[in-house]
Amino acid sequence: MAQGMTASIAGPTVVQQQVIEQPVDRKTLVTAGAGTGKTFTLVRRIEHLLAERLDSGALLVLTFSRAAFAELRGRLHAAGGGAAHVRVATFDAWALQLLREGTGDEAWTGRTFDERITAATGLVEDESTAPESLEDVLHVVIDEVQDLVGVRRQLVQTFLDAYECGFTVVGDPAQAIYGFQVPDPQERAAETARFFSWLRTRFEGELTEFTLDDDFRAVTDEARCARPHEAAVRSAATSAQGRDAYEELRLELAARMDFGDPQVAYVRRALESPDLETAVLCATNGQALLVSRWLADLGVHHVVRRGARELAAPSWIALVARALGGARTATQGDFLRAWAAVHGPAAPEDGERAWRQLLRVAGDRGRRGVDLSRLHRAVAFGDLPDELGAQAPGALVVSTFHRAKGLEFDRVLIVDPGQPDDRPETVAAERCDAARALYVAMTRAREELYRLTPPEEYLTRPGGFALVRKVKGSERWGRYGYKAYQRSGLSALEGDVHRAHPAGLEQIDCDPQETQDYLAGRVGPGDEIVWSRLDDTPVDHDDRTAPGYALLHEGRAIGVASETFRRGLYGFMQQRYTSRPSGWPRTISGLRVDVVETVAGEHAAASRAGLGPRGLWLAPRPTGIGRFAYDREDKDA
Repeated sequence: MAQGMTASIAGPTVVQQQVIEQPVDRKTLVTAGAGTGKTFTLVRRIEHLLAERLDSGALLVLTFSRAAFAELRGRLHAAGGGAAHVRVATFDAWALQLLREGTGDEAWTGRTFDERITAATGLVEDESTAPESLEDVLHVVIDEVQDLVGVRRQLVQTFLDAYECGFTVVGDPAQAIYGFQVPDPQERAAETARFFSWLRTRFEGELTEFTLDDDFRAVTDEARCARPHEAAVRSAATSAQGRDAYEELRLELAARMDFGDPQVAYVRRALESPDLETAVLCATNGQALLVSRWLADLGVHHVVRRGARELAAPSWIALVARALGGARTATQGDFLRAWAAVHGPAAPEDGERAWRQLLRVAGDRGRRGVDLSRLHRAVAFGDLPDELGAQAPGALVVSTFHRAKGLEFDRVLIVDPGQPDDRPETVAAERCDAARALYVAMTRAREELYRLTPPEEYLTRPGGFALVRKVKGSERWGRYGYKAYQRSGLSALEGDVHRAHPAGLEQIDCDPQETQDYLAGRVGPGDEIVWSRLDDTPVDHDDRTAPGYALLHEGRAIGVASETFRRGLYGFMQQRYTSRPSGWPRTISGLRVDVVETVAGEHAAASRAGLGPRGLWLAPRPTGIGRFAYDREDKDA
């Protein structure tokens, strides 16, 4: 999966060179359009700052997304020298780092992202609690600032207001698509470009501004087709402006060639070509999951891009921990022997890389060994470095517009997002957000840009009626019927499989060790899986919990439903809050394995299952929008 791999830049442009060579104490704002060599410029800027004898510890690099983090981190490592040691962090990771330094409390890993950000802001604005490391920062590089909204914007503003340091801030209002993180639509409208305005006001007379507008990404006219609409998208602020920009982009998309029907053999071969990195982009996650189901039904191998916060601990962590036996701390030698026992003697450099990754997240005080209790805690709270939890790339990616932000591909296929939302309650911010999201999608391609038209049964609105739509008050997508009471399917989410105990200790009768071996050797991404109802684990109406379900792979149980899933299913099936659902689906099919991941649960449960005392084991993560099959007597449920 490409991340910012723009067309080759022989050397910096005049404007890029001016940005690169700004003095260390200069306060700089750079507006950088899609594909204009932003990351190239930032890496050269960092190299220049280090060449000016700025110590790497005095330089802080912050970015919004994990994709942007991975891109910057990779480029800096490739640059070598001092650049490889520069601190790079997402805003969320930086907030957690500040809290640990300022409070010494590891419990912050269990708090929400917004809670951490808010608490970190409080630390920074109080001189008596502000971490001492902030005093060492002489220059900060901040990427993707158009997406700084709400509490994240407040954290960065508090820091820049309190500490006298130079900065290089880069962003593009035309790509500001994360306003939805501010729940109130009226407040969301005020957040658009708010950080840009604050910078210009707060540092009036000190701020130096530049604009990058040479397109180094798109190498064909079709890939550049959205760029003429950049100004309209960037300036859209009213409902009418948002609607007009959106409709113009849709007309531009309609003029692109339709990729064709993947049911046709030569079209399918072209779609699966390993020579071109290809993305299929959809406006919503519901549509992306339906397109994924369509491609899976055609036998087309692909990856569904996860959300930025949906990390998955790789399976080798559990396998290596099990091979380490009862050790509390693993030395490098212990780890590499366990790694070889799991993976064989091939590619020892992979083991060395894995060791360094674990040492960063769970190293003991002397950084000579990995503390397995700290590793358990890191897995339990999702506190893993991005390179450990990142999704494996694929030649064909299905993604939402939002999740493709910061990425680029040789070829992009876009599913038409449909007519603009004309509901009276739709506010200006939502219409402008929709235009910017479509603009982002249409500027991801380096070479080829197409339309893709799925069959009606794989659309969220077949025939114009939303048979697949977001479940109210939930992150799930549901399949509905034309009759109000009909429920025919529900999407999977991270955490749907029970994690507190390994499969086999509760609700289903199977050998836990054999099941772990089966997960490690027989279950892989893309495999079909089915939820099957467990009549011995009944519904609990008082707790609003659906009956239990076992997750089956080729007819074999590999997990059971978590309370998260069972409560989500109960809420979906309930017609009114006071009603008691009945007629639960016998099976929920149409789901696939996203990944087999390492999960952390009760240490005693792992010991009882014969999996060692460290509380780490394997569990499958399902993906997709399932289809319900009812018992005959419940067929009209």
